[in-house]
Amino acid sequence: MKELPLLNIVTSLEDSRWLDPVVQGVRGAVNSIVRFPWLRDVLHGVPLGHPVHPLAVQIPLGAWTSAAVLDAVPGSERAASLLIGVGAISAVPSAVAGFTDWSDLHEQQQRVGLVHAAANVTATGLYLASLVQRSRGRQTHGKVLGYLGFATVAVSGFLGGHLSYRQAAGANHTEDVPHRFPVGWQPLAPLNELVEGKLERRMVADMPLLVFRQGDDVHVLSDVCSHLSGPLHEGKIEERGEACVVCPWHGSAFSLRSGEVLGGPATSAQPRFSTRVVDGAVEVSLPGAG
Repeated sequence: MKELPLLNIVTSLEDSRWLDPVVQGVRGAVNSIVRFPWLRDVLHGVPLGHPVHPLAVQIPLGAWTSAAVLDAVPGSERAASLLIGVGAISAVPSAVAGFTDWSDLHEQQQRVGLVHAAANVTATGLYLASLVQRSRGRQTHGKVLGYLGFATVAVSGFLGGHLSYRQAAGANHTEDVPHRFPVGWQPLAPLNELVEGKLERRMVADMPLLVFRQGDDVHVLSDVCSHLSGPLHEGKIEERGEACVVCPWHGSAFSLRSGEVLGGPATSAQPRFSTRVVDGAVEVSLPGAG
């Protein structure tokens, strides 16, 4: 079965560089408004272990879908208006979380995400206009505006699906590591070859690993950042209650000891490898591999 022509239009948005000036302006505004690291972590969904936006958007989508159904039922105008209002109010925190995630994406993702956000803003505006018309007793005009808003939300949802599934925004980019790494202990390197206090990249079983030696202790994580596949060995070491590695692309921070997220935008922990030294050689294994 052939893909829908609409998909070609959406795909072309990924390379639409004319959107970049707007992207830069909006991204700057978002970073100025949502500037506290703890707030960004909450909005990214670090405490939840996955992005907040897909969860938060269920409220306005559910309310507006229910309102569309009720608008087709005679005598349900008041209930439909109430649901439209609930959707409009709940769209605000959803949008804040979405814009926060969007500000830490790749350029191609941000171009599609910008149009996705514009569609959501347009839909919300149509719903607010619908409420105004309904409050003036113009129920037919209000319903027309409501259905226009619902159609716009549907287009936005298609863009959001493209962003999430075709472009993998918000996905865990290390989910495949346990499925690809072999079971059991694997040779890494002689201990004396590893430079103490330096982030290094080593390949084991065709998989890039981040290696950091502290004396006789060797910390090993997947070198691919779970946020958007950034090369962690090109990052830096920081102390955030414990030693962590900071991704060079978007600033996600991971504990070298456990791999857990110590700072977003990443929400998924890095796969952490167990290590041991046998006859002067470091070996690694991944719990749950295979």
